[in-house]
Amino acid sequence: MTTSTLGLIAGLLLTIAIVAGGLVGFLLALVLGAAGYLIGGHVDGELDLGALVRGRRG
Repeated sequence: MTTSTLGLIAGLLLTIAIVAGGLVGFLLALVLGAAGYLIGGHVDGELDLGALVRGRRG
């Protein structure tokens, strides 16, 4: 299991622990899950988040 997948699972589990149900909880689960996936992918070396920040200048 890659670090990005673990980050996704961790983000989703934290959201379930914080918010129990509702539309806001669902949207928060999506946002935290995506953030966990992106951070995990960056740590694992699968994604370059610096390229998103730099844009097309570099």
